Amino acid sequence: MVESLFNNIFVDLPAELVSVLAENKNVRIERIVSDGHASPEGFWYDQKQNEWVMLVSGSAVLAFENGQVELKPGDHLVIPAHRRHRVESTSKTEKTIWLAVFYENDSIPV
Repeated sequence: MVESLFNNIFVDLPAELVSVLAENKNVRIERIVSDGHASPEGFWYDQKQNEWVMLVSGSAVLAFENGQVELKPGDHLVIPAHRRHRVESTSKTEKTIWLAVFYENDSIPV
């Protein structure tokens, strides 16, 4: 069945909306919808898996311990396992849609 990343998005999102699109024991693919959301003050992600993330719509700023990265639609990057990061900001004027793929080092050939 064909689905769309743009369907089933609520007008009011008190918290980020995370939907698992596909997963197995090695890989998880998520759609994340933000609406002006950011990581809590002082919170850092420190994940055991690598994360490839692409911004589908909206805008976002990711912070790393050594700087920040601004993302616009179509931008993507790999966040290696245990690289501490946080969401500094997402668009307050439109929904920000992320596509995120979480994987172990040996799950996807480079």
